[in-house]
Amino acid sequence: MHRKFIALIIAAAVAVTGVSASQARAADTRDILGGLAAIAIIGAAVHHYNKDKRKNRATRHYEPVRPAPVITPQPVRPLPQHVARYDLPQRCLRTFKAYGDRPLLGPNCLKKHYRHSNSLPQQCKVGFWNGKKVKRAFEPACLRQQGYRVVYQ
Repeated sequence: MHRKFIALIIAAAVAVTGVSASQARAADTRDILGGLAAIAIIGAAVHHYNKDKRKNRATRHYEPVRPAPVITPQPVRPLPQHVARYDLPQRCLRTFKAYGDRPLLGPNCLKKHYRHSNSLPQQCKVGFWNGKKVKRAFEPACLRQQGYRVVYQ
């Protein structure tokens, strides 16, 4: 805005100077046309300068939008055998009233659904009286301390 105003003032000053000088010398037509040509050249230069500046400003501020990176989900792989052997099936958790309604892992279910049931630590096996005979089961808290975990399958 300021540059346009300054260019207008300069053009007007050159025009007035050219017209007043030409009137003092008997108003030569060539002098008037020369002043108008000078004003036109200055105006064209200012216009060209402003046009280039606008074009540079427009390209500088607008950057192309980059698409978001595509993330492909990794396929679910089974755990390695040495890790998966510590995962106990959740379906073997049973509550026994004779053991105070606390969940225990039944040994028959573990034999059926857990491949490594023979290698479970025997110190985690508990016995309790159900009114008829002694029942045996594994305590989940003890197995958890030994590195085992009950997983939902």
